[in-house]
Amino acid sequence: MNVHNSEIIKKVKQWMSYGNEDLNLARHGLTLAEKAPFRLIAYHAKQCAEKYIKAYLVFHEIDFPFTHNISHLLELWPGTGWDDKLLDAEELTTFAVSTRYPGEEEPVTESEAKHAIEIAGIVREIIQSALIKKDISL
Repeated sequence: MNVHNSEIIKKVKQWMSYGNEDLNLARHGLTLAEKAPFRLIAYHAKQCAEKYIKAYLVFHEIDFPFTHNISHLLELWPGTGWDDKLLDAEELTTFAVSTRYPGEEEPVTESEAKHAIEIAGIVREIIQSALIKKDISL
C-alpha cells in the first residue's frame, strides 16, 4: 500500500469513527429516563449517515462541498447508483439545521427519532459492507 492510499484509508476510518460516535450518542439519548432530546437524537442519527456517505466519497476520492444535504452528497456518486435503501437517508436532511435552532418547526417525535436511528444504522451497514469488500474496516 502506498502512502497516498494509506492517508485516504486513515481519513475514511476517521469519518467512520465519527459517524459511529454520532450513532452511539443518538442511541444513548433514547435511554434517558425523562425528556429525551428527540431533536438531538435525530440530528446525531443524521450526522452518522452523512459521515458514512462522506467516508465512502473520500474512499473514492470524490470531492464534496461543505454541506449537510444528503441528497446532494448522494448525487456526487458517479457509479451505477446507491443501494435504494440509502436513498431513505435523504429524509434525514431535515434534521441538519432545523432541529438545532429554535423556530417554527414541529418538535421531533420519539417515533421520528427512532426512525432516524434506524435509517442511520442501515446507511452505516451498507457502507461498512461495501468498504469491507475493499479491505477497510474499523
